[in-house]
Amino acid sequence: MKVNRIFSLIALFLMTSHIHAQENTYVLSLVQAREYALQHNKTLLNARDNIVSSKEMIKETIAQGLPQVNGGMDFMTYFNYELEFNFMGSGEAINLDPTVLDDGDYQILGALNQMFGSSEPIIMENQLSGKIQVSQLLFSGQYWAGIQTARVARDLADQNLVRSELDIKENITNSYYVILTLEQTLQIIDDNLQNLMTILQHTDNLYRMGIAEETDVDQLKIAVSQLKNTQKSLERNIQLNYNMMKFQLGVAPDAKITLADDLDRVMGNVRTQEILAYDYDITDNINYKLMESQVLLNKKQVDLQNWAYAPTVSGYYSYTEKILTTAFDLTPNHLAGINLSLPIFSSGMRRSKISQAKINLDIARRNQEIVKEQLETQKKQLLYNYHNALENFNTQKENVEVASRVLAGIQNKFQEGLVSSLDLTQANSNFLNAENNYLSSVLTLLQAQTALDKLYNLL
Repeated sequence: MKVNRIFSLIALFLMTSHIHAQENTYVLSLVQAREYALQHNKTLLNARDNIVSSKEMIKETIAQGLPQVNGGMDFMTYFNYELEFNFMGSGEAINLDPTVLDDGDYQILGALNQMFGSSEPIIMENQLSGKIQVSQLLFSGQYWAGIQTARVARDLADQNLVRSELDIKENITNSYYVILTLEQTLQIIDDNLQNLMTILQHTDNLYRMGIAEETDVDQLKIAVSQLKNTQKSLERNIQLNYNMMKFQLGVAPDAKITLADDLDRVMGNVRTQEILAYDYDITDNINYKLMESQVLLNKKQVDLQNWAYAPTVSGYYSYTEKILTTAFDLTPNHLAGINLSLPIFSSGMRRSKISQAKINLDIARRNQEIVKEQLETQKKQLLYNYHNALENFNTQKENVEVASRVLAGIQNKFQEGLVSSLDLTQANSNFLNAENNYLSSVLTLLQAQTALDKLYNLL
């Protein structure tokens, strides 16, 4: 029984380890990588929290104009202070001129005299009361302008999120392309290295038999050594880019990522005709939309400052429950009223705030024009880059085909002893350069398309 329990624990541990390993392994196509980054990238998570915060800010602004209910309790002690009254009598506590009193005044004073007596002091005892007050804003121009301003700010937060999502998509896409081209380059280096090592072994055997020259062996050894160094450098570069992609995706640093797409598949997504014929509307660009919202926000700021000259009206009602009180308490339990706040003079402060808001509005409008011009210029530059990248890609593709045929011919001649090892290593170097230039042109073309897709909001 004990042995079975141990085996069960071991099996559970292995199962847990396997699940954990699966959780840290990601096989992602380009589309999946983009979607995963949109859900887990920490920068985007912060941007979404900013939107939630802006929505709560709108609720806060609206709540300021809704009924407010506040309660409280007050306790006061007079340290048993003795208060003496003498109404309608000969005392000197209060001396009232009878000629200015009417019949109603005499009745009130008589009631007070009867209540408190003519000479006995009133002891001011401790007081404890509970109070609840309801207040309601009736009119405030700045309140309504503040709500509109908060809503525009929320729209700005939404648009900033869209721009952040586009940035993340672009970064993920470019990282994906870089890794694919580096891995393809590494594969070419690996194949070429294996081929050179085979030729080196064959040449070394010929040298030992006295058929080949020692310089041929040395020349090939140098080429093999250089390729090995290039191989290690590429491996480190690939790992560096994987680490960058992990950060962009929002996964753990020890996670393992495998790219499901290959270079041929992503090259099948190159849309030359569509990109060049796309009908571009500048108002669809997220940066232009942001500037539109910024101008609107500054307009609302001007309205907000203009409303500072308007009055503010609010009403209130309060009820006081007297738990402990003194014999002399004339305050009512119920109280209601209306407050009117009218700004009269602020030494030019309100006028200065309006001037500042108008200046900021003018700046925002000019910035909008600047962004419009920049986007038009950017479109021309990106199309220029795309044309150049496409032409270079076609040229480098042909160069690879030529360099591959030349290398194959030189290898055959070298094995037949018709050319030297120097010719072979030179042809091999030319082939590797051609492959490197080709893959670099592939990456440049893909990145040029990505830049245009981002400009057109097509990512």
